[in-house]
Amino acid sequence: MNLFQMLRKKKELIPLVVIMTVAASGASSFAVYSLKKTDVILDRKRNPEPWESVDPNVPRKLITINQEWKPIEELQKVRRATK
Repeated sequence: MNLFQMLRKKKELIPLVVIMTVAASGASSFAVYSLKKTDVILDRKRNPEPWESVDPNVPRKLITINQEWKPIEELQKVRRATK
């Protein structure tokens, strides 16, 4: 049974098929977009040590594990004033 023949017989499946098609194409296009960004490095043969070519003047996204959060004095003053 062909997909189009099934959709002609069961018309309630048309919105489901359209939504799933849009979602799958959006997910795949975002995956391709994410791989083309400069933060992701896939080629290890031409640049085996990519951390040596990092420009210190360009801000980078970093991850901090077990970061200690200190309260900001200005926010504490605002919280005390609004209580």
